[in-house]
Amino acid sequence: MHIAIAGNIGSGKTTLTKMLAKRYGWTPRFEPVDNNPYLEDFYADMKRWSFNLQIYFLNKRFKEVVEISQSKDTIIQDRTIFEDARIFAPNLHGQGMMSDRDFQNYTDLFDLMMSLVKLPDLMIYIRSTIPNLVAQIQKRGRAYEQTIQLDYLQGLNNRYEEWIAGYKGNLIIVDGDTCKFGESHEHFLQVTDMIDAKLFGLFPME
Repeated sequence: MHIAIAGNIGSGKTTLTKMLAKRYGWTPRFEPVDNNPYLEDFYADMKRWSFNLQIYFLNKRFKEVVEISQSKDTIIQDRTIFEDARIFAPNLHGQGMMSDRDFQNYTDLFDLMMSLVKLPDLMIYIRSTIPNLVAQIQKRGRAYEQTIQLDYLQGLNNRYEEWIAGYKGNLIIVDGDTCKFGESHEHFLQVTDMIDAKLFGLFPME
């Protein structure tokens, strides 16, 4: 199976990925952040580096999707190719930080890739408000993230909600503001209960 975790910057995707991988014995796939050659430059000058960054992510994420489809393991993935193309790139374009030409080029490439990709077996979306995201970003203390603008985060949140509202696959929504799965075992069990019901319940997903 392919399980995916979606959510804005600072929502807790990586934490939940690690916890669920340990709980179920799934194989984790993490977002390529630490070795990303564009990320620091992007946060310093989004308009200059937006296209380069998004193409980098699209390349890495498509490679992951192909590898996941060929794997016999159950994979849990920290962020998906769909978020890059349906949320991050359109947000950059909408805020004037990616040109029409670059966005069209990017979109054409993504659409071609999507003809070869299917939805995950289960999508887990962590919904969070901006104050919660900001607190989480400050807490983990990545220097390059401290320059993120609130309107950038809000734009992403808006697009996440639009995307999730129209999502056609199997979906679980976790309230990241009230469900502190990384701090409370009881809250973590709330998440696993939802997963168990979806995957192994009386009426599991088809």
